[in-house]
Amino acid sequence: MLSPILSNLVLDELDKELEKRGHMFVRYADDCNIYVHSERAGQRVMASVNEFITKRLKLKVNESKSAVARPSSRKFLGFSFTTNRPYKRRIAPESLERFRRKVRELTRRILGQSIWQVRTSLNTYLRGWRGYFGERNGGGGCQTPSVLEQLDQWIRRRLRSMAWKQWKYGRKRFAELSKRGVELDLAARTAGSNRGPWRISKCSALTNALPESLWNRLGIECVSVRG
Repeated sequence: MLSPILSNLVLDELDKELEKRGHMFVRYADDCNIYVHSERAGQRVMASVNEFITKRLKLKVNESKSAVARPSSRKFLGFSFTTNRPYKRRIAPESLERFRRKVRELTRRILGQSIWQVRTSLNTYLRGWRGYFGERNGGGGCQTPSVLEQLDQWIRRRLRSMAWKQWKYGRKRFAELSKRGVELDLAARTAGSNRGPWRISKCSALTNALPESLWNRLGIECVSVRG
């Protein structure tokens, strides 16, 4: 892959050619999306642009990463578009999956440490991710805030699931639930449940014992604007 600066030098001629042809396009380094009105037009434009790049610029096109497709099924710098009008910029599914994998990796350490010990690394990642993908008043970022709110809910549920694993045994779980204000009968039934941590993390006993206000007090970042 060419560096961004080198790409801009080499591909400046491509930008001028696309502008001359009247195409709508966006490019960063050697990653470029060209927007047309139909699949037939897309096939025609891709063929002519490939020829321009290979014959005029003497560069090789990565065929495996090139395609004619709807904007909603392609990604650019981690973003894609919604499928229905009015079209909005959304976080690409691949970017969301990478986010979940990273959060799982960071919170997995909670099993052997307290939330205070992993808070710094988790918050650093969440702040950086929010800065790139989150809503921004000056434009850019995600235009589907409900996705960000769902991610916040998922993170909190993940943390509750990890706490449940840490408590480990029924007696410990009952003690933790009851001292956090859960009614004794509900605490006993929840502590004795054979449901897995992820299912338990959504039950009323655990959401009441480990509410949103707790994570706010602990300083856990949000990726939505409410953070």
